[in-house]
Amino acid sequence: MTSNDNQNNNVVTGKSSPFFKLYESNHQERNEIKKHSHSTYQILYVLKGNGMCFLGGDDYELESDSLLIIAPSTIHSILAYTKMTVLVLEFDAGVVSEDIQMYMLAEAFEQSEMRKLNTFDGSEFRQLLRKMLYEQSNADHISHFVIRIHIAEMIAILIRSKRESYVVDQNVLRVERLKDFIDRRYFEIESADDLSKKMNMSKRYIQQIFNEHFHCTPMQYLTEVRIGLVKQLLLETDNDIVSICFEAGFESLSTFYRIFKNYVGVSPNVYRRTRK
Repeated sequence: MTSNDNQNNNVVTGKSSPFFKLYESNHQERNEIKKHSHSTYQILYVLKGNGMCFLGGDDYELESDSLLIIAPSTIHSILAYTKMTVLVLEFDAGVVSEDIQMYMLAEAFEQSEMRKLNTFDGSEFRQLLRKMLYEQSNADHISHFVIRIHIAEMIAILIRSKRESYVVDQNVLRVERLKDFIDRRYFEIESADDLSKKMNMSKRYIQQIFNEHFHCTPMQYLTEVRIGLVKQLLLETDNDIVSICFEAGFESLSTFYRIFKNYVGVSPNVYRRTRK
């Protein structure tokens, strides 16, 4: 990659002649790097600025702390919207040990993509980049060994963050499915235990993921759905209160009256009379 690069290149040599390079790439506003590919592994870390990257058939919006993982032979290009500074780490497989090549490298670079690291991993990743820049500029007889260790640590972060992203994605899918079930089947859910059985998930897990995404429990959300329906039926139909209570899924008229007043502030009769 070349784009008015400030390149502080360091080629690590050894018995297998591994290749390593870490440099700063400065992009001017509207500067474009045409589509190209490399035979090496690349990690791009955006220090500042905004832009867009075409990577492996997808477009990604770039901003500070965006992390691009580019596997060998992946077609990619970059367009800078503003002045943009990117740290580019480029290396071949020989930089890391045979064990890491065999068990970690392919997993870390299984798919070329943009990744947003969590706060902890992002901080650790930035520290590793700083350490590697230091080793480059203050090279001594052990610097290339230290750099190899840091690259291995980066690969570990990429693998773990990918697994965490998968867990998060799965939780999002599950919680959306849970919310959709409540929206559609509000009339048949009897309790938190009943919901747990219907969704084939533990009650504790359901409570946890739902609260993380919607800041309330599934049963609190169920009550809100039911109360919303009740308010609609009170205003748009002439159905009696008992019928509306039953249709919304409440089992007890006294419980329905108490919950409605707690949520709305007045009784169902007063709500209908004053709002209609």
